[in-house]
Amino acid sequence: MGLAKELRNRRKLEAREVLVPAWADESGAFKLYSRSITCYDLDQLQKKHPNFLNNTTIGAMVDLICMKAEDEGGNKLFKSAEDRLDLMGEETNVISDIANQMFAEIESVEDAEGN
Repeated sequence: MGLAKELRNRRKLEAREVLVPAWADESGAFKLYSRSITCYDLDQLQKKHPNFLNNTTIGAMVDLICMKAEDEGGNKLFKSAEDRLDLMGEETNVISDIANQMFAEIESVEDAEGN
């Protein structure tokens, strides 16, 4: 087996919880899940949104959310072009908060220690 295949077999992309207080109901903030953003994900975003990493637009953030948002069971939350249009109707701070949480890979020392 080649190294690339071995690395792929070892890869575990754990889903992280993303809280969306703006979508809260009586049980609390809405929770969605997102797996780590991969090189493949960034490549797909860059194809549709050139210069994505240097000039992140709301449209690009919405596309990221559509690509990565899952429910607790690992099912995609946003599948259609209509879903994308509905997300484009959200307030910019809600979309940017979700995208920022998806990009936040590094925990602070306090979070890691549970403080």
